[in-house]
Amino acid sequence: MRRVRHWSVNNARWLRWVYLGLESCLVMVHPLLRRLGYQRLDAGFARVEKLIKGFLFDSQSCGQCTLGETGMACPMNCPKTLRNGPCGGVRSNGHCEIDPGMLCVWVASWQGSQRIGAPESTIQVIQPPVDVRLKGSSAWLRAVRKRLGVD
Repeated sequence: MRRVRHWSVNNARWLRWVYLGLESCLVMVHPLLRRLGYQRLDAGFARVEKLIKGFLFDSQSCGQCTLGETGMACPMNCPKTLRNGPCGGVRSNGHCEIDPGMLCVWVASWQGSQRIGAPESTIQVIQPPVDVRLKGSSAWLRAVRKRLGVD
C-alpha cells in the first residue's frame, strides 16, 4: 500500500487535476444530487471513495478530505493523526519517529505539494480538527455542498 501512496505523491500534479475535475463534474450535477438526496447518496459515494481513495492514497475515510491541500498525501496516515504538519519527531532521513520504516506523511505531503506547483497556497492552509462523527461519510459530496455554499 505504501508504494501506491508514494506513487500518488509522485504524480500529485495530474492527480490533483483529476480530483478537481471530478469535483467540478459533481458540482455540475448538483441539481440531480440534491433531487436524489445527499443523505441517501452518502453511503454509496462513501463506498466508492473508500475503494478509489483507499487504493490510491491509503485514505482513512475521515469524511473531511484534505488531499488537495496536502500534496495528495492523506495526513490521517500519520501514526499520531496530525493534520497540520509534522510532530517534530521526524528523523533526519525523513522517516517517522514511531514507524521508522515509513516516510513521514508530512515529508511526503511537502514533496507532493511541490509537484502540484504551488506549495504556499496548498500545504500552508491550516486544517480544522477532524470531526470523528464524519468518519466513513462522503468527502466528495461534502466538498460539493461546501463549494456551492449549501448544506
